[in-house]
Amino acid sequence: MKAISGKRVSIILPALNEEDTIGRVIDEVPKVDMEGKGYQVEIVVVDNNSTDRTREIAEAKGAKVIVEPVKGKGRAVRTAFESVDGDFMFMLDADYTYPATYIPQMLKMLEEGCDVVIGSRLKGQREEGAMRRLNLVGNHLLVLMANILYGTRVSDLCTGYWGFNAKVIDDLKLDAVGFELEANMFVEIAKKGYRIAEVPIFYRRRPTQAKLGSLKDGLRIGRTLMKKRFR
Repeated sequence: MKAISGKRVSIILPALNEEDTIGRVIDEVPKVDMEGKGYQVEIVVVDNNSTDRTREIAEAKGAKVIVEPVKGKGRAVRTAFESVDGDFMFMLDADYTYPATYIPQMLKMLEEGCDVVIGSRLKGQREEGAMRRLNLVGNHLLVLMANILYGTRVSDLCTGYWGFNAKVIDDLKLDAVGFELEANMFVEIAKKGYRIAEVPIFYRRRPTQAKLGSLKDGLRIGRTLMKKRFR
């Protein structure tokens, strides 16, 4: 991968009480390799008002920390998008389920002209126990709904692993507060005609307790898809 000298890459990690995993995620980011290819790389942790040592660990690892006191993944990521100015931006969860090692591959695709690249759990492989059967079925149903409503061919609507050309972020009108964030981003991207490419990834089992409520949050995501399609 050949970089144009000085291009900036911002890696955004939304986090709420992730003291057990945030350090591992930051350590896994191939920052040195990307810097060796000419990129300026910043790791930005959006601390969603954690009550544990998430913030301290992130700062000790050299990450920039932004505090968003209003709870909700959507609110946290929107704050990050408003605060960073990379030429390319990546978002992945801070729970160590998404390997940060795919970032260079996704970055190469963005450099070659892709608008958005997602890490697809459903096209890739999953560690045993990483997704419950209910979650897997729900994800497939939401993907089917999204593709029918918006005429797209994505395989993983709810992935927490996204890469963007900055021009796309500047064009998105996001209003998500919680876990409907990914659906909100997808709708905006699809409506504006941006191209979504995919990289199959290995999805790891979360080492700590999950925060996503399968049924409640799935219904909220479905409502977001329907409401925004006909608005």
